[in-house]
Amino acid sequence: MATTRAWLVVYLKGLAMGAADAVPGVSGGTIALIVGIYERLIAALTAIEPGRLVRVCAGVQPARLAGARMAFREMDGGFLLVLGAGIATSVVAVLSAVDVLLQTVPVATFGFFFGLIAASAIVLFGEVDLSTPGRKAAAAAGFLAAFLTSGYASTALGNELPVIFLAGAIAISAMILPGISGSLLLIVLGQYDYLSATLRSFLEALVSAVTTGTAEVPALLNLGTTVVVFLSGAVVGLFTVAHAVKRALAVYRMATLAFLVSLIFGALRAPVVEVSIRIGERGETWVTAAPTFLAAAIGGAAVVLVLDRYTGAIEY
Repeated sequence: MATTRAWLVVYLKGLAMGAADAVPGVSGGTIALIVGIYERLIAALTAIEPGRLVRVCAGVQPARLAGARMAFREMDGGFLLVLGAGIATSVVAVLSAVDVLLQTVPVATFGFFFGLIAASAIVLFGEVDLSTPGRKAAAAAGFLAAFLTSGYASTALGNELPVIFLAGAIAISAMILPGISGSLLLIVLGQYDYLSATLRSFLEALVSAVTTGTAEVPALLNLGTTVVVFLSGAVVGLFTVAHAVKRALAVYRMATLAFLVSLIFGALRAPVVEVSIRIGERGETWVTAAPTFLAAAIGGAAVVLVLDRYTGAIEY
């Protein structure tokens, strides 16, 4: 019973991380710090190596089962599977809900995101030291990268499968970055709306196929391909982007933090651009949309400030 209870706690912590990473501005890495699993998560992720994966797969042969179990434990596989299940459950639920909100109340939704992002940037700015030219250059690069990309990436990059794969690889890096969320990176890349809508449509088609026995196979395969490609990119990201970011934080910690926090500041343009597009399509203006946007932004900022109050002793 004690073991079951412990795994349930890990699953619930995964739910919290997934919910955080599904909305821009709040990081799953921050939640991992709050609930006390950050170091274990980093150790488990960086323990995933091709050699160990091969040993685990070789466990289908009875003679190699003992070695497979040992490799699985070395990667803390049980922890990653249960935590991952919680994260996946929450991400699916939250992104499906967000897609509905983006369709029905886009101004308030993006306003809320703006508040989350702005408050996160302000909170994390206190951890940044810009005392050297190199750190200032890193900060400028981060801000410009996000500011210039936001609002143009979806048009320039499109939603082709290679772009979706790259988005998955980049977004997964947020799992080890307290302060920056995967969904924020997806907004900067112009893929957040598209992927949340695709995931919701895929789940609806899948449920319909299971419950009614009928399905539009071409549409289901097309949607499923996008989801699988994104997840494949995330898996590759675990071996590349996540490790690269971890090394950058270890070797060039302050310059990397300056880049990441400035990236968040630059990303503030993205929600504003998205709202401008929405109200333009409806024939509205910022004069009518601003009160809703600002009220939602205040609510989003309040969420981050409350979290920060309870994580004041945590070093980002």
